[in-house]
Amino acid sequence: MLCGLVVDSATHNSFDSYIPFSYTSSMLKIAVIDGQGGGIGSLIVKRLKDEFRDRFEIIALGTNAAATSAMMKSRANKGATGENAIIYNSDRVDMIIGPLSIVLPNAMLGEVTGKMAAAIVSSQAKKFLLPLNQEGIDITGVNKEPLPHLIELVLSQIKEIEHV
Repeated sequence: MLCGLVVDSATHNSFDSYIPFSYTSSMLKIAVIDGQGGGIGSLIVKRLKDEFRDRFEIIALGTNAAATSAMMKSRANKGATGENAIIYNSDRVDMIIGPLSIVLPNAMLGEVTGKMAAAIVSSQAKKFLLPLNQEGIDITGVNKEPLPHLIELVLSQIKEIEHV
């Protein structure tokens, strides 16, 4: 893979104008957000990579270092940890994928802060939230499916949206 820098002539005076060849501004960015051990997020990252290869830039955002590390081991392109990383990146991606609990303050044994949940919900990004019953919340009208089936549904929705 080529590695180098491209200068965006429209903003040549800012540091942000230096874009790596492999991840140009036209490449869609998907944030995968998870907490605790990162098991759900790592499965999502793995399936995204298997299905789409390097078509998207995948950013692993963990509520803790263990979650981020698990997603990075599944081949996410970049990773960051903690409240500020999630808040900062939520509006800088095109899609957000994670369990429903990422939008519930105090979820994941308190790892999800109110600020994190608000940033995710307020983001303009398309959100794919997996309705896993980890927080004692049932969503009426949603069939209970195993995690692998839910991930496959998300992949199908991404294909429909992006005509991949």
